[in-house]
Order: sequence, then C-alpha cells, then structure tokens
Amino acid sequence: MSIKINKLEIENVKRVKAVKIEPQENGLTVIGGNNNQGKTSVLDAIAWALGGDRYRPSNAHRDNSVLSPNLHIVMNNGLIVERKGKNSDLKVIDPQGRKAGQQLLNEFVESMALDLPRFMTATSKEKANTLLQIIGVGDQLSALEREEAELYNRRHAIGQIADQKKKYAKEMEYYPEAPKELIPASELIRQQQEILARNGENQRKREQASILEHKKAELRHKLDAIQEEYNTVCRDCDIAAKSALDLHDESTEELENNIADIDAINRKVRSNLDKEKAEADAQNYVNEYDELTAKINQVRQSKLDLLNNADLPLIGLSVEDGELTYHGHRWDSMSGSDQLMVATAIVRKLNPNCGFVLLDKLEQMDLETLSTFGAWLETEGLQAIATRVSTGDECSIIIEDGYVKGADKEAVNNENNLW
Repeated sequence: MSIKINKLEIENVKRVKAVKIEPQENGLTVIGGNNNQGKTSVLDAIAWALGGDRYRPSNAHRDNSVLSPNLHIVMNNGLIVERKGKNSDLKVIDPQGRKAGQQLLNEFVESMALDLPRFMTATSKEKANTLLQIIGVGDQLSALEREEAELYNRRHAIGQIADQKKKYAKEMEYYPEAPKELIPASELIRQQQEILARNGENQRKREQASILEHKKAELRHKLDAIQEEYNTVCRDCDIAAKSALDLHDESTEELENNIADIDAINRKVRSNLDKEKAEADAQNYVNEYDELTAKINQVRQSKLDLLNNADLPLIGLSVEDGELTYHGHRWDSMSGSDQLMVATAIVRKLNPNCGFVLLDKLEQMDLETLSTFGAWLETEGLQAIATRVSTGDECSIIIEDGYVKGADKEAVNNENNLW
C-alpha cells in the first residue's frame, strides 16, 4: 500500500502560526496565498517531520513566538508522527505496536518526494542517470554508450581518411592510352634484335640471289660448253628469285621510338597505377566507414531495446543520448505538467511505498496545466501537496499570516496548545 498523508497540524514553524490541513487522498492539494504568508513553511514542516533533522529549517522556530515548534502528522496507515517540545524530538506512534522511529519512516518516505525541486533543477544527465539506476539498466546502457562513442570516433577518423584519399586520387593525372603494366626496356630490345636477325637473314638471301644472277651471266657465255650446268643453275636461280620476292623487311622504327619513349610511357603507367591504388584505398576506407555505421546502428538499436524492455515508471519515458526524454521531448522542451508527471513518476518508482510528493511554487503553471496534472495524479492514485502564489478557486486552502484563511484562529491556537 502507498503511504499518504491523512492529516497534518503545524504550529510555530518558520512563518506558520497554526495550520491544520487534511489533504486529498489522491490528486492535488494546492496551498494558496500571497507571498510571505507561510505556504512554503508548511512544506518545510512536512519534510522536517517525515525526513528527519537533515530537513530541519535553519530557522525552524517562528520569530516572536515563545512556544516551540509543534508538528503532528497522521498517515493513512494509522502511523502518527510528532515533533514537539524544546528540542522538537521525534515521536512515531505505530498502531501495530512495532518499534517506531526515523528508521520506520525511512521505509516509506522517499527523500526526493520531500525535495522534488532538487530533481527538477538537476542536469539532464543527472536526471537520466537517476532513471537508469532506478530501472536497473544504468551500467548496461553506459557500456553501450561507451561502445557507441568509440565506434563513432573510429568512424569519424575513417571518414576523414576516406575523404582525403578520394581528394588525392581525384587530383592525380590519368593517361588512358598508357598500358596497364610497366614496360621493361630489355623486352623491347629483345624484340628489336629478333627483327634485326630476321632482316639479316633476308639480306643474306638477297645477296645469295645476286651471286646466282652473276654466276648465271657468266655461265650464259659458256652455255654451249656447260649447257647441263647452266640449266641446273637456271632452275636454282628461278627458285631463289621467287623466294626473295615474298620477303618483306619489318620496320624497327616503332620499337626504336618506344625504347626512346620508355621512361615517359612508364611514368604514365606508374601514375595510372598510383591513381588506381589511391582510389582502391579510398574505397576500402569508405567500406570500413559503412561497416562502422552499421555497428553504430546496431548499438543504438540495442540501447532502444534495453530501454523498451525495461520497467519504466511512465509510458513514453526514455533516455536518448544521455538525456531524459518523454514522448521524444527533452526536459527543456516538456510542458510544465509533463515535467511534474515525469518527476513524480520517478519518485513513485524510487519507493513504491511513498504515495505522496511535495511541490513548491506551482504559480508557474496556468490553470489548464494545473488541472491536467491534478487529473493525472488522481488517475495514478498519487497525492501531491503543493504551494501556489494565488488566492483563486484552484487553491484547496489559503494561508494568510500563518493561518488557514477562514479558520477560527483562537480555536486553532487552543487546540494546538493541547498537543
């Protein structure tokens, strides 16, 4: 069962002279009034009574009062909490007869419920960490966030290198007419020597044909004497002449030019190879960048899954990039009522036994926002006691000069003096 406040009676605390309030069991009880009338003093008194001496106001005793502070609170489980006497000693009366004291109060009183502004004014990271520790995924999420940050930094560095490589490759000159591989000079010389050898053989055959022609002429004069030899030589001459006609010399001019230009050609080939390597390196870094992006997305999905599967205190509540969010809105983008709902829900999650929360200075809320927040409290079965600089109808009671407006001051004082 969530513990709430059924009734509270306060006397001589800060600006309060004598106040008696019975808050609504569920929903919003607004303590209204002008400035310096004792509204915040009521909340400070409740926090002191239930939270212990660490919440005791520095000037707890009301100025110009000869009587000591008296606090009397009745909880909905029958527990009675009192502070009275010269030292304002704590007395807890347990209807079940258990040994009572501050330790018993600590079982159901959540410190954040007594000092909600501390959470409201905390940094976004502190709010997020509070939520993560409550739902038990803080360490896991921190590990995922560290992994995401490491991957992001690596990806950033890889992206910079990839851009540099792309720019370098783009600026390099390319020669489409150049061969794909470097040309060794020895190969060109070998090809040249082969052509020269073939051309030399052709020259030898031409010289042989010339010799035969000369011999043929000589033999013609001796034809009668050596007719038979002449006929034989004629046949050989015809054969040699026909063979010589089919011969074609190959030009070495192109190879000679290539040999002369080999350094220039190889310079182009090297430039092309360097450009292709630079482009390949750039693409490798782009591929690595894409792989890291995929890993980052996986880590982010793991974070979402971790939070979606956690027992969050409020539907729509989450943590994104280390900050608390509600329906996708960060704290500074939430409405006032949303901020209070988030904070109150976290209080309840911190200690489900604590069914109440104290809120100061709700004058920042317009009436519609105040109504929305109050309706949410009733739906959730939560009790909120709040102050507001106002004397309008939205106020449950009005504090005026340390009293509840409309109360019989003399009767209140007499009743309080009987404590």
